[in-house]
Amino acid sequence: MNVGPRIFEDAVETIPGRLPASEAGVANSSGREGGEPTATSPLLHPSLPASPQQDGGASEDATPTPQSPSSPASVPSPQRKASESGLTPVGAGTFDYDRMYEDDDDPELGSMEGHGSVIHHLLSQVKIGMDLTKVVLPTFILERRSLLEMYADFFTHPDLFCQIADLGTPQERMVQVVKWYLSAFHAGRKSEVARKPYNPILGEVFRCYWDVPEATTSDKATPYELVTDGPIPWATNNQLGFVAEQVSHHPPISAFYAEQKARRISFCGHIWTKSKFLGLSICVYNIGQGCVSLLDHDEEYILNFPSGYGRSILTVPWVELGGTCQITCNKTQYSANVEFLTKPFYGGKKHRISAEVFSPGERKPFLTVDGEWNGVMMAKWKDGATEMFVDTQKMGIVKKNVKQVAQQSPNESRIMWKEVTAGLKFNQIDQATDAKCALEQKQRDEAKHRKENGLTWETKLFDLVDENWIYKQPLVKRLSQQN
Repeated sequence: MNVGPRIFEDAVETIPGRLPASEAGVANSSGREGGEPTATSPLLHPSLPASPQQDGGASEDATPTPQSPSSPASVPSPQRKASESGLTPVGAGTFDYDRMYEDDDDPELGSMEGHGSVIHHLLSQVKIGMDLTKVVLPTFILERRSLLEMYADFFTHPDLFCQIADLGTPQERMVQVVKWYLSAFHAGRKSEVARKPYNPILGEVFRCYWDVPEATTSDKATPYELVTDGPIPWATNNQLGFVAEQVSHHPPISAFYAEQKARRISFCGHIWTKSKFLGLSICVYNIGQGCVSLLDHDEEYILNFPSGYGRSILTVPWVELGGTCQITCNKTQYSANVEFLTKPFYGGKKHRISAEVFSPGERKPFLTVDGEWNGVMMAKWKDGATEMFVDTQKMGIVKKNVKQVAQQSPNESRIMWKEVTAGLKFNQIDQATDAKCALEQKQRDEAKHRKENGLTWETKLFDLVDENWIYKQPLVKRLSQQN
């Protein structure tokens, strides 16, 4: 089978129209309101100096042309803004890109009324019920990370996930799956303000791992060794490794996989994000499923994901989750229903959640959970006893370990999006827009090349099996090959 070129897999190519750093001026940072991008932005190679003073961005409809330099005094330089923010340069003309991603300091969006002409232009492109997949949203609403990295936040409490494998009975394991699942959504939203992660580029990959707190006796007895054939070859068998890949662009589908070898537990999932305009809000349907696999118990727990809603998009936008989700184990016949409740138009509370957990063949739950998915959730057992089930406000978030940007492969998320991230970090919206346009234009050019030459895109890490995206080398497969 012919295979088309992979984006950024071997090298970062120079984008046509790039201006040398010595000639490029600083673009006006007021943000575009429907005008054409003016020039292309360089896609930074790890070995090249990162010079956010270069302008430009690939036009989505026209061949890019060089922009006349603006007065450097018109906008504070990125270097000066870096100095003011305390960001440490890591070399001549470069910044600490890793800290840009780690800093949790996205400014509040405030009211959209201040961006009236941009919002008006956006609304002129859409109608109620319209699919928003191909609608270009303004750059200033972006969150400084890829959607692939946001999916890693499902495992921001790796101890809750890994402990599923430790428990002795099917009921205990199902309850622990529910506990991990209910705690898996709050970390993905760093604030109530609705910011949108970057749409991953086809072939983009994100990798990380976590140190798992409160290691069990069995963990401590297991020698620490690198899992060189796992998703993160530099992580050990006692750490939880994670990898995600953008496996499709139209429709946009992300696949992700996590495992801890010591406990012989893994997770494989995929999400197709389908967005729809609802008038005063936007809905993102997270279509797909995930599977928790416990090798020592030969159990699989199948689950799905709630939809996300961006509310009040004309004033101060905020995010909520909604929809009914299920968790089922075919082997043990335990199941759970989870309801993410959207706020009523009048009155009511935000972010409510309700869950019921059922024994095999039972119609009445032996456990119910109520509360807020980004706050406190209380459990009530069949005998009437109640207890704190999850308190996301007191749970410590375990920081993920990500390879430094300078050491990443060219198709990894943080290095691909670092110019966009730098532009957003220093509020240079034109530069962020131009860098984003350059990435997206390269993706379109390569798709056109494949179509014209009869080439087929092939994924690197996941295969489509029936309707599910499956990691090519899961733990169960590798262990069976060893035996």
